Amino acid sequence: MTTEAAVQSFLAFVAFSLVASSVYVINDLADLDADRAHPRKRNRPFASGALSPRQGRWMAALLLLPGFLVGFSISGSFALVLFAYFAVTTLYSFSLKRKLMIDICALAGLYTLRIFAGGVATGITLSVWLLAFSIFFFFALAAVKRQGELVDGQASGETKAAGRGYQVDDLPIVTGMAIAAGYLSVLVMALYANSPAVTALYPRPFALWGVCLVLLYWISRTVIIAHRGWMHDDPVIFAVSDRVSQICLVLILGCVSAGSLP
Repeated sequence: MTTEAAVQSFLAFVAFSLVASSVYVINDLADLDADRAHPRKRNRPFASGALSPRQGRWMAALLLLPGFLVGFSISGSFALVLFAYFAVTTLYSFSLKRKLMIDICALAGLYTLRIFAGGVATGITLSVWLLAFSIFFFFALAAVKRQGELVDGQASGETKAAGRGYQVDDLPIVTGMAIAAGYLSVLVMALYANSPAVTALYPRPFALWGVCLVLLYWISRTVIIAHRGWMHDDPVIFAVSDRVSQICLVLILGCVSAGSLP
């Protein structure tokens, strides 16, 4: 990666962080009633009353404006992708997250859109392999998120997930979707590891099969943890803070590095 691409990538990260933070504030404001009824989400700043909705509206605006300013400084195309992300995420906060299955598809698409935006910002052409892996992997994470909510509802004796389009009886189906999508992402990775493109990029492509093994373990473990009711409300936050997940990331980077050795 060139120095210019690295700088553009950093600016894109800043822009997305600001806009995403603004949308998360909007989402919390739109979901106040459901959060107050949730055993953990009721401790969030707005749901607990630590911050007022008026403060939240100002916070959202003050985060959004510099986010778009940074986005426009990168390029008009990137700013357009950033606006699309903001529009769809806002629509998700007020409507899509209450729609059966549309919510999971929207989350998977929004996560993948961030990767696409990185390609637009840096001018790097994204491979079909990366996009295919991303959509399946993020679909699995979105399904795990709903799985965790349904497990909480089941433990609380609820029949329906608050503010969502799912019933507690849907739990086995949602769990199955998480497993299937996660394993499909590993299949895409396995096919990529055996493709001509890898041979041209990696002197030792067989090392990438280690990535597949680690991903199989991590996805399976994550689904089981959600099934047991130990999953954080957001699987991404769980992955960042979980020690085993951190070790898995190190192992994946090690496999990729080993594959790059001459």
